[in-house]
Amino acid sequence: MSDLQKYIEKRKARDNEFEKNFDSGYEHFKIGVLLKQAREESGLTQEELALKLNTKKSAISRIENHAEDIKLSTLDKFAKALGKRLRLEVA
Repeated sequence: MSDLQKYIEKRKARDNEFEKNFDSGYEHFKIGVLLKQAREESGLTQEELALKLNTKKSAISRIENHAEDIKLSTLDKFAKALGKRLRLEVA
């Protein structure tokens, strides 16, 4: 177990609020990371992607850093602008 994992487990054990919100917060964070990785793999900057989506660079940054309430239609547009397709999985 890594030091980070140990810290998270200890923090969850002593902080009920942290434990309650950690998993959903992590999932939101993970979505943003996946979107950023997909953009970078496509060789686009935030500004270039923003132009393709007819929006501002700040909107792309907000999506990548705070993806907690992102619409499926926005995810689909994001994927298509990167030349990818959106695939959802319920596990």
